[in-house]
Amino acid sequence: MSYSGETAYITGGASGIGRFLAERLVSKGMKVVVSDRNFEGAEEVAKDLNKNGQVAWAAQVDVADWDSQKQAFETAVEKLGRIHYVFPVAGITERLWIPNEPSGDGFVKPDLSVFDINGTGALYTSALATQHFRAQQPNKYGFRGKSKTGISSNEFYDKIEAKGLLTPVETLLSAFEELLGDCTTSGEAIEILPGGGGSKIKERPEYTSEECKISVELAHARSYKAFFGASRATQS
Repeated sequence: MSYSGETAYITGGASGIGRFLAERLVSKGMKVVVSDRNFEGAEEVAKDLNKNGQVAWAAQVDVADWDSQKQAFETAVEKLGRIHYVFPVAGITERLWIPNEPSGDGFVKPDLSVFDINGTGALYTSALATQHFRAQQPNKYGFRGKSKTGISSNEFYDKIEAKGLLTPVETLLSAFEELLGDCTTSGEAIEILPGGGGSKIKERPEYTSEECKISVELAHARSYKAFFGASRATQS
C-alpha cells in the first residue's frame, strides 16, 4: 500500500530499527524527518534516502532533554508541515545503575540514563506528538495522527538467536506498517512473537507460548545482571 503525501517523524533514526523504519516508510511514499543524538549518522541516512529526490531531513536530538526534543520536533514541523506519524524509537540497552561494591566508600550517583532515554524520552516525544495531533484536523482515515513505539533490548541477542527465538526486524517493521493508514487499533500492546511467529494484540497477561516464556526469562535474567551484577541483590 502506498502512503504518498504522508509524513513521519522518527527518533533514533540513525541506526537499527529507526533506520530500517525510515527506509521502509520512504519506500511506501512517505517523507520523513530522521532525528538522532548522532547527527552525522542521521544526516547520512537522509542522504541515502534522498538519492532520487528530497524525501528526508535530519535533526539532532537528545531525547532525555525536553528542550532538545522540542527543537527537533519544531524542525520536523517546519520541514513536513502536518505530521501523520510519530515513532519514538530512540533507546539504549540496560546498564549498571549503581556499582555493586559493598566495600566502597561514600555514595555514588545512580546512572538513570536507561530510564531517562527509554522512559522519559519516549514520553517527551509522545507529548509533542499528542499536542501536534490535537491541533490538526482528521485525515482521510479519520485520524489526527498516530504515535507508535517499540520496546526491546539488545544485550541478550546472542542467547536468543542460539535458541532460535530471535525476532527478524522484518516482523517488527510489518507490525508497524499494519498500524498505518485506516487501521483503528489504538491503546493496545502489540506483541512481537519470537522467531517467525509474527505479531498479535496482547489479549491476556499469561505467556502466549512457551517460546515467549523463554524469551521473557532470558530478558529478566539479563536485566537482573545489568542492575545487580553477578551477585544476588542485597536485602535492605
